[in-house]
Amino acid sequence: MNIKILIPPTVIFLSVLTLARAQDSGVQQQLQGFNLNGYSNTGQKTWQVNGDKADISDDKIKITNVDADFYGKENANLTSKTGTIDKVSGQVHLQDDVVITSERGTKMTTDSLDWNRNKDLVTTQDPVKITDSQGVVTGKGLIAHPNLKQAAINRDVKAVIETNPDTVNKADEATSQKVTITCDGSMQLDQLNFHATFTDNVVAVEESTGRKLYADKMDIWFDDKNKKIKKVICKGHAKVIQGNNASYADEMVYTGEDQKLVMTGRPKIIFDTANTKGGGMFQNLGK
Repeated sequence: MNIKILIPPTVIFLSVLTLARAQDSGVQQQLQGFNLNGYSNTGQKTWQVNGDKADISDDKIKITNVDADFYGKENANLTSKTGTIDKVSGQVHLQDDVVITSERGTKMTTDSLDWNRNKDLVTTQDPVKITDSQGVVTGKGLIAHPNLKQAAINRDVKAVIETNPDTVNKADEATSQKVTITCDGSMQLDQLNFHATFTDNVVAVEESTGRKLYADKMDIWFDDKNKKIKKVICKGHAKVIQGNNASYADEMVYTGEDQKLVMTGRPKIIFDTANTKGGGMFQNLGK
């Protein structure tokens, strides 16, 4: 049985395997086997939502075991235990074990999510976790495109990044060069341009050396080919601390190819003559 309904500005097709009158108060119909498809103005399929069951009332459709697909330049899949579609606005609220998986393998998990189909955005105020081949990012609150190419985590961000991804999943982690970055403010992630921005009380710690980099704002660019850190720019109260060594400046620029750190704006260095060893993100500091 096919039912065609309109939720402006997108045309949606609703197909049902079994239709039965629900017994619950306020529920007009109950559908066993649920499929909802969305199309662009040119007739191209842009998304679909599947579910095991749907309870339909006057203004809402409540779905169990949501499984949704997004289509475009990069496809993505979204799942949750329950979902609610507003029949008037077409907005979708997803609840419990919400997972988005992009075509390239990036995964985001959270407790609840709101999907604005017209703006092609998903948002939440709950804790979130984003995982890909290079690391894990956690925080609170999110606004993103469903394919996770561009995303912003609102606050309390922690990112664990492998700056030498060739060592990931290897038994010998002697050459592993993980950097943990935390910030109180937001993190903007732009995977289209391989760029991330951290703001407000940013601290980056290189695990192999214990070096710590502080700044008000930190911009990081990644090399698309080898996925290593290409460039880091730190602005506002920038400093690097390792043991008794310390460097201060208004701005610090680190380049991954030559592993050099350039300081500008009232630079100050406190240097301990004891031998320091390190590699990775801040290798040449203190040498």
